[in-house]
Amino acid sequence: MKHTISALVKNRPGVLAESSTAFHNNSINITSISCGETENMEVSRMVICAEGSDEDIAKVTKDLQAMDFVIKLDDLARKEFVDRELVLIKVDVNKDSMSQIMQIFEVFRADVVGMGQKTITVELSGDQERVEGLIKILHPFGIKSMCRTGMIALKRGDE
Repeated sequence: MKHTISALVKNRPGVLAESSTAFHNNSINITSISCGETENMEVSRMVICAEGSDEDIAKVTKDLQAMDFVIKLDDLARKEFVDRELVLIKVDVNKDSMSQIMQIFEVFRADVVGMGQKTITVELSGDQERVEGLIKILHPFGIKSMCRTGMIALKRGDE
């Protein structure tokens, strides 16, 4: 099962490394990880996406909660949340494919951020399904390079 873990942590060196070690020690692969400051510069929000059984994820979250730098931790898998990811994709382009690729960008509301003689670079932010959809549809044109931020997420509502 996919799990999205959101943790408020003290903003100090080594937090990301120690957190990922907890997943390694429990033999859980991290599929996405992002971390950045919150509205309080002394606190960062870390969002970790991983696949594992409920039992395995429960073990790793227990290990994380025991770490002195963790302020609050939530497994968002069973909660309503908003998620976003940013992707930059450089795709091959030629005179025959240009109009079709531009139509795809328009449908996905993706922004062109760079152009070369043989490639075009596009930026898209959205939920993982939208990002995956754009990647899938651009693959036949030839993706030259790609960079993804990893997912960020917040619980919906007032909590």
